[in-house]
Amino acid sequence: MAKRKVTRRKKTAAGSVGLSPQEICSGIPQNQLAAQVVADGGTVVGSYRDPLGATLVLLVALPIDRVEPTPYQRDPSDAHVKRLMTVIEKVGRFLDPIVVIRHDGNYWTPNGNHRLSAMRTLQAKSIVAIVVPQATAAYQILALNTEKAHNLREKALEVIRMYKELAQLDEASEETYALEFEEPALITLGLCYEERPRFSGGAYHPVLKRVEEFLKTPLRTALESRLERARKVLELDDAIVKQVDALKAKALAA
Repeated sequence: MAKRKVTRRKKTAAGSVGLSPQEICSGIPQNQLAAQVVADGGTVVGSYRDPLGATLVLLVALPIDRVEPTPYQRDPSDAHVKRLMTVIEKVGRFLDPIVVIRHDGNYWTPNGNHRLSAMRTLQAKSIVAIVVPQATAAYQILALNTEKAHNLREKALEVIRMYKELAQLDEASEETYALEFEEPALITLGLCYEERPRFSGGAYHPVLKRVEEFLKTPLRTALESRLERARKVLELDDAIVKQVDALKAKALAA
């Protein structure tokens, strides 16, 4: 078996990447996004340039009823929301702004659903957020989400929901959204979970992870191939379940 090629990060000198503290807040242009935030009932606390990409970022306070999670992500965990509420109430502070993008006069958060739910339950009027101008951030859920680790089922379902939405937008291929989808196996597994919510994806993930690759055809075309792959995986799962049930029956009869 061929050895997997390991890509090593190039060494860079300490403190040599991105902007300095002074550069982060210098030369900020007037922008339409800030005016839109104000028109939406929010307040712009400040603006700066991202220290690595140098792109404009706004720190804002938004009416909490104008903010929603992106429609592709998992449902919030009630237990995690309750823990967050307890911590926020205990310290009396909300110190971790959510990330949002502006969408049709409201705001979508790809990584703040639990914090948003906790603040809503606490009856907060507003929430502090970092507004990213690039709408593509709405699809970077797996890369941006740091507040609660995803399990395999959650990851796969989020990926296939994004996949189907993105397939309607343009002729881009799976490779174009490699960051958003994280790994090709999640696409096939997502279709399996949609068809069979109690599917044991963990049993097939290690194999699919080794053999799956991002397809180079447009998403709408590639989806047909993915559906066929998911069908074969589910057929295999049916055969395995049948054999397991037969062995269990045999053991009970013995």
